[in-house]
Amino acid sequence: MEMTFRWFGAADPIPLAHIRQIPGVKGVVSALYDVPVGSAWPRAGLEQLGADIDAAGLKLAVVESIPVHEDIKLGRPTRDRLIANYCESVRAMGEVGISVLCYNFMPVFDWMRTDLAMPLPDGSTALAYDDRALSAVNLARGTGDLPGWAAAYGPDELQSLLAAYRAVDADRLWDHLAYFLERVVPVAAAAGVRMAIHPDDPPWSIFGLPRIICRGRDLERLVGLVDNPANGVTFCTGSLGALPDNDLPAMARRLGEMGRIHFAHCRNVRVTGERRFHETPHPSACGGVDLGEVLRALRDTGFSGPMRPDHGRMIWGERGRPGYGLYDRALGATYLQGLWEGLGT
Repeated sequence: MEMTFRWFGAADPIPLAHIRQIPGVKGVVSALYDVPVGSAWPRAGLEQLGADIDAAGLKLAVVESIPVHEDIKLGRPTRDRLIANYCESVRAMGEVGISVLCYNFMPVFDWMRTDLAMPLPDGSTALAYDDRALSAVNLARGTGDLPGWAAAYGPDELQSLLAAYRAVDADRLWDHLAYFLERVVPVAAAAGVRMAIHPDDPPWSIFGLPRIICRGRDLERLVGLVDNPANGVTFCTGSLGALPDNDLPAMARRLGEMGRIHFAHCRNVRVTGERRFHETPHPSACGGVDLGEVLRALRDTGFSGPMRPDHGRMIWGERGRPGYGLYDRALGATYLQGLWEGLGT
């Protein structure tokens, strides 16, 4: 297992020098944040990003992510050109030696929370989601009040996208995902890149949009769309753990035995009601995810890829990007390494 840490480039308030001081962290998870969605990533940009990280005594281990353009998810005629650009980006990754690509196929919205600073009893704040609060979100104003992702939409563009998705149900979205993977996975395999889809977060439909990567059976269906070892998953305990029906250790064991877990996001959540949860500190006792058993399943099935602590709380007065402060994620990295070490060889 390779412990890694998310870094958002030069604009990240957390410098690489601080990440290097986290015991055991050797790899960085990052991306090219200045490339428009749908454009091919230049090899020179990836080389420079890797060089900057190397200079700090770390290495670029995972690209998270190359965003998938909405036209691909919608199955529009422009998708072939956009998929060709995506393949070019994947080839560039392989040429500079980056072997894991985390991506998602969530329509319009990436990870969704309704509270970016929910107060916890210990005085820290955490990300939280409540379906009732989501129903009160006014999409007529665009995405400006929602968490920031690779793409932000103004009111008119957002309404146009939502209207286009009325013709795309879950079955059709699966078809579009298969079309994408059939063209990208062979390129990734040839380039030495492992594709690792991220589960939907939260793992259910929002704003009437289909979400299809939510359960163990969805992840198994995904890897079956293109039966190639390069076609795999990011096992995210927080996303999958928000759905009480998901048996995470069993899912990790099943997918691990298939050799299809290429990246692990490890964090904890506490479910507090129907489609309502908040994030917690990483230790198993703090939430509803038994991280010890998840890591045991990963270890037993030979997982040797990158892992990172996922979203953290804001603690000790830290300010910064919600979910991506330094201190709590550093605690998470050391906790996960302790669990892993305790499992033995």
